[in-house]
Amino acid sequence: MTKSEAKKRIENLKKVINHHRYLYHVLDRQEISDGALDALKKELADLENQFPDLVTSDSPTQRVGGKPLDKFEKFVHQTPMLSLGDAFSEGDMRDWFGRISKLLSAKEKKELDFYCELKIDGLAIELVYENRILKNGSTRGDGKIGEDVTKNLKTIEAIPLKIKSRSFLTVRGEVFMSKKTFLDYKDHYANPRNLVAGSIRQLDSRITAKRKLDSFVYEVIDDSIETHEKKHKMLKKIGFKTNEYNKYCRDLEAVFRFKERVERIRDKIPYEIDGVVVIVNSTRLFNKLGVVGKTPRGAIAFKFPATEVATRLTDISISVGRTGALTPVAHLDPVNVGGVVVKRATLHNADEIKRLGVKIGDTVIVERAGDVIPSITGIIKELRTGREKVFKMPSVCPICGSKIRRPKGEVVARCAAGNCLAKQKKNFNHFVSKSAFDIDGLGPRVSAKLLESGLVATPADIFRLSNEDLMGLEGFKNKSAGNLIGAIGAKKIIDLNRLIYALGIRNVGEETAIDLAQKFGDIVKLEKASWEDLDSVSDIGPVVAKSIYEWFRDPKNKQYLKDLLSFVRVKKSGRKSSKLDGKIFVLTGSLDSLTRDDAKKLIREKGGQISSSISSATDYLVAGQSPGSKLEKAYNLGTKVLTEKQFLKLIK
Repeated sequence: MTKSEAKKRIENLKKVINHHRYLYHVLDRQEISDGALDALKKELADLENQFPDLVTSDSPTQRVGGKPLDKFEKFVHQTPMLSLGDAFSEGDMRDWFGRISKLLSAKEKKELDFYCELKIDGLAIELVYENRILKNGSTRGDGKIGEDVTKNLKTIEAIPLKIKSRSFLTVRGEVFMSKKTFLDYKDHYANPRNLVAGSIRQLDSRITAKRKLDSFVYEVIDDSIETHEKKHKMLKKIGFKTNEYNKYCRDLEAVFRFKERVERIRDKIPYEIDGVVVIVNSTRLFNKLGVVGKTPRGAIAFKFPATEVATRLTDISISVGRTGALTPVAHLDPVNVGGVVVKRATLHNADEIKRLGVKIGDTVIVERAGDVIPSITGIIKELRTGREKVFKMPSVCPICGSKIRRPKGEVVARCAAGNCLAKQKKNFNHFVSKSAFDIDGLGPRVSAKLLESGLVATPADIFRLSNEDLMGLEGFKNKSAGNLIGAIGAKKIIDLNRLIYALGIRNVGEETAIDLAQKFGDIVKLEKASWEDLDSVSDIGPVVAKSIYEWFRDPKNKQYLKDLLSFVRVKKSGRKSSKLDGKIFVLTGSLDSLTRDDAKKLIREKGGQISSSISSATDYLVAGQSPGSKLEKAYNLGTKVLTEKQFLKLIK
């Protein structure tokens, strides 16, 4: 990026960030997620680091918050309430450590230790005590001048009106709301932080009192106390509520372990957090490191991976799936989303591109929730330069050049050619996938070689392969060829549900394949089933029933299935027990003694059903290590939660 381009991008970023910061800090409203705003701020900071002479005093990187509201008296902080810089990875943390280490002597560098706190999603406050009595309570405001909200803060039980010692004292902390309390308000507020900010800014303190707010104190303005850890101990001793999760960490590796532990138990913590705050423990070293802009060098917010961030869309390409579906794929400036570096995201179809109004060159919001494929959920039009390009879906398949068809009533355009190489490759990969024939050594690269060489035309052809056939392919020798032929031969006996899934019938996933196997028992009965028979299967609607019915009546598919069954033997479906007949299970987290697929298989063998989401109909939630948000929802619904040990006892 040239300097002139960077200057224009910086000006646009400042304008957008200031707008969203004003909404967030002054009006208590939010139009984009914290993760998306963080990504914009990081891009601005990176550009300013690259072009330091473009930094101006009005940049969001040089300030803390919005101006205080006029309805409260102003309160001047004797010591500025600074904001923290952000780190999103261990690499960012090591960079921070390297920067501060350069400012210390060799001896001081060896003395560096840290104190870690939970970064609570609440509202920062300052409390001033005179003669042991709470005199003033204020918000951060712009860092220098806040709002005097003493009457409202006095309604919070966690804040002492009188302390045990220390006649004059200034402390800082956070006001927050528990997840449980927020459930009563979630229909009207986007998140607990917005509700807390609004509650603290109520003119009538009786309204604030009804909100059941809570508070932790995390700082005391007193340089005579040697370490940050000792500050916390002193604060607790004289009557303040401090956070029990906070922890001393001897070095950076201990910080990483602390953050990992907090991430594992995040859903069990009764209030919202978005990371951990890492502070140089020594007060002397912290002060020596000083301040850069509006940020202390000796502290940093080590944030959890965001599930929604902002980045730039650089191009759009087309992916052709196994059923011929054309999916537009967005190419992105690499960005960390949910702990994974994302370079591409799905745009689903032409209608979705039109709905979003997205163009090549846009700054977009990327979401990755629940470990699913990243998708684009919005655009930031204010960052457009006028050079963005409109994308048009192709009229022919980009792989084989065949016509594209979009059946009436459907949103997906498809390649009509039966011999499209892209469709064949995807179909092969589906056929040998873990949930289908699960053939070891037959991955996408080998499948592509087999198709391109003409050795196979359909997945059934792999059972005709010999050692000699493979020896003619690049990368294969006698041993590797023998291993693959052996792996293929080992899969000539297959469960009915795996065979059904492997056929690649449109709209038929793993769960539907299992339902069909249990309903019909063998492949011949399924092949002869009427549309009415299929539509009567639990969880199969008319659209899926139509897909299945039409697949088995297509002459090419009938021949393909006949060919396949000449090589493989299908085990009839059945289950060993009906102990858990009709019980609905949801799995969350990782299990130690078995894989999730094995756990699902055990449940089905006992007559149970698997669901991907918690509802009032769920009978059991099996919670392994690092459970997700499903655990909290289960507690709220009163769903029975099983540990791995309890689950194994029940299943056996």
